[in-house]
Amino acid sequence: MKKSCFTILLCLSFFFSKAQTPISKDSTKVVKKDSLKRKAFIQQLGNGYFPTKYFDIDLRYLVKYNQYEGSRNGLGGQTNNAFSEKIRFNTYAVYGFRDHAFKYSFGSGVKLDEKTNTWLNFSYTDDLNETGSSTFLTDSRFFQLFEPRLLNINLFHKHITKTISIERQLTPNLIGETEFATSNINTTYAYDFVVNNKIYNEIHLSTSKTALQWSPFSSFETVDNKFKIIKEGYPKFTLQYTKSFSDVFKSDFNFSKLDLRTIFKKEYANNAFSLLTITAGLASGETPLTHMYHAYPNNITKETIMQRFSVAGVTSFETMFFNEFFSDRISTFQFKHHLSPFKISKRFKPELVFISRFAIGNMSNINRHQQITFNTLEKGFTESGLEINKLFFGFGLSFTYRYGAYHLPKLEDNMALKFTFNVTL
Repeated sequence: MKKSCFTILLCLSFFFSKAQTPISKDSTKVVKKDSLKRKAFIQQLGNGYFPTKYFDIDLRYLVKYNQYEGSRNGLGGQTNNAFSEKIRFNTYAVYGFRDHAFKYSFGSGVKLDEKTNTWLNFSYTDDLNETGSSTFLTDSRFFQLFEPRLLNINLFHKHITKTISIERQLTPNLIGETEFATSNINTTYAYDFVVNNKIYNEIHLSTSKTALQWSPFSSFETVDNKFKIIKEGYPKFTLQYTKSFSDVFKSDFNFSKLDLRTIFKKEYANNAFSLLTITAGLASGETPLTHMYHAYPNNITKETIMQRFSVAGVTSFETMFFNEFFSDRISTFQFKHHLSPFKISKRFKPELVFISRFAIGNMSNINRHQQITFNTLEKGFTESGLEINKLFFGFGLSFTYRYGAYHLPKLEDNMALKFTFNVTL
């Protein structure tokens, strides 16, 4: 994994070096045109795509690793505007070398309105999801050269999901998306879900999901009849409601979920800033563990602190062990304060970040979940620490300490020492 990251970084260094080649004054127009092309190319890489003429290759699917699939390699991508501005297609196919299984997805979209960027989308997916994870439909695409938590996840469920969705820019500051999906779900671990004295090993769900993302303090302008953000403003709010219907396309359960996220950012002089992220989730009804909540733990169960040495996530709890806690109602608070970068040299500017995280939650009807053991978070989980980022090729170090109600008897088990990885294109 590290070898792959360094290879990509070297490629990026090549692109940056080419962008710095001096050009004569007689070629001003050519320079400007080439500069715009390079800027667009780098921006595409930052979004996780390697652009070609009609098809942009999705870098997320090239190389990944987790505890269930082992090495997960494949290829994917989507058509671009050169192919069509009204129709788009996307697909991927990957293979897990430990579970010896192919996973794939394909989809398409049709643009219904240019000004509001309204799309009608369809997809079919046969893949894995992490049990307890929760995402928002309206999240903008976020790409990392590798996803730190993915390395250590071992609790997945298989799903075959068919979706139809519509996304729309309701106003410059408000975007929305609605999705209807049917899913067949099987866990990769021993698990029984017991409802009304009936045991379910395979789960069938029909769900609707509606999400809104509101950025009231961001500034926008209209470019080519489209809204383009010119300044990010905070706070930002995201709200999502999910409803599962029993007896609709053979769905098994009735349940609902409400998710909320608020992001605050305060900027100071010399590129220092504070970031506070608050999330809340509530699941009610006959909700299987696959659709419950965890707090994005990122600590593996090993004996010593050095055996647990891995890569820190961006918004994960570094001292919380995988599969340690699950909840049907949860709130998390994550605070980060970034000091001004230390300008040791032109290229060496490490950053010191202070971190504090808190999670609280609980679960009703815990006896419904059989063959798996876990704790709840009703006492409140707390950890704090610091990061020193960008020491070498984007790598740094983090140290986090677990304290409070869930402090462990052995001192070393409350500590997490890890790499950090930060690269901005």
